[in-house]
Amino acid sequence: MGKQQEPILSRVTLFGHPLHPMLVHFPVAALVGLGGSDLAYIWTGDPFWARAGLWLAGVGAAGGWAASSLGVADLILVRRIRRLITGWCHAILAVMMLSLASMNWLLRFDDAERHVLPWGFSLTLFTALLIALTAALGGRLVYEHAVGVDI
Repeated sequence: MGKQQEPILSRVTLFGHPLHPMLVHFPVAALVGLGGSDLAYIWTGDPFWARAGLWLAGVGAAGGWAASSLGVADLILVRRIRRLITGWCHAILAVMMLSLASMNWLLRFDDAERHVLPWGFSLTLFTALLIALTAALGGRLVYEHAVGVDI
């Protein structure tokens, strides 16, 4: 059994609990739900699903930027996080993913139905792929590097 690692504590906390991991679940849920909304619109043609997709894209993008700003604060404020390649890769993928999510929302903003196919749904799928990769790196930060874990 290897040596137990000293945890890397977050500097952006509420009552000692890191804020970034608390907030990422909501935008992730919205952006993954956007895939279901797009599929429902493609399947049924019901404009409700296109409007729901507009809202899910907006909530996912705005919430993601809010959550990521707290993650960036930890990246900047905590030297041990800055030294981790995994932390930088997580941050870079998150910015790429949120840029696509924001573009997806802006694409739908003027006419929620017109751009679902092909670009909206394509952006949704690519965003979901980047979410999975970003989440995997976030998991590595927690489970392999003990970032934000108070043992």
